Amino acid sequence: MTAFDLGPALLFVPADRPERYSKAYDRSDAIIIDLEDAVAPVDRPVARKTLRRHLTEMDSSTAQRTIVRINPVDEPDFGDDVKVVADSPTRYVMVPKVERAEDIQQVAKALPNIGLIALCETAAGVLSSIEVARHPAVVALMWGSEDLMVSTGGSASRFGNGTYRDAPRFARAQVLLAAAAAGKASIDTIHTDLSPTEHFTAEAEDAVASGFNAKACIHPAQVTVVREAYRPSKEEVEYAQALLDEVKNHGGVFQFRGSMVDGPLIAHARTVVQRAQRLTS
Repeated sequence: MTAFDLGPALLFVPADRPERYSKAYDRSDAIIIDLEDAVAPVDRPVARKTLRRHLTEMDSSTAQRTIVRINPVDEPDFGDDVKVVADSPTRYVMVPKVERAEDIQQVAKALPNIGLIALCETAAGVLSSIEVARHPAVVALMWGSEDLMVSTGGSASRFGNGTYRDAPRFARAQVLLAAAAAGKASIDTIHTDLSPTEHFTAEAEDAVASGFNAKACIHPAQVTVVREAYRPSKEEVEYAQALLDEVKNHGGVFQFRGSMVDGPLIAHARTVVQRAQRLTS
């Protein structure tokens, strides 16, 4: 299965708003064309026709930057969504409300050779995320906070200061660790603040520091914040590169600029340099 590495800022766009597709591609690293929550059930037949036209006409470069979010496997729209994707060069499909590996297997059987992004956004999905991540069709995991609270019977995923309550915090960490343990990519969930607030900026920066490969966005203004969060500063790159240059002069633990350096710190430095190279290429 192709590795999932599209860039850090993934932008949702409703499938029934084709006039937004082009701008979304221009303003993000990849787009998630949404047939699920962003489209009213009554509008989905027309949305599928619109999406089918776009998918069949897009070139390979555009296909590489396109993710389609279909409806859950137990919803009536699932079968029709699958037909639209199956007849196209789509490479990535996001499967919402995944609750067990069998859900992914059902999609993989219908859409072979397509990389699946499992959206673990219910209590059952979060607890099954380790098993889900191991499925060979899965290229990435994403988590969701608001549907998670629906599944728990809660009413708010965050405190008044913008930080997550305990259950969403656990879910975020669980999905991240499940993806990492399986060698798959991880995507941090959306933030409902459309403008780049301090809360959103802090969350994007934490996503980078925690190890998420990307963060989902719902507004172009959020993309700039996410990209800036993932782009290492000149000082960080200089330090990391200097540390890596020094490694060849030592056989084990060594001192560098007043700190002890061992294997994990060397790996962190490599990550910083690699991220800087990807975001400047």
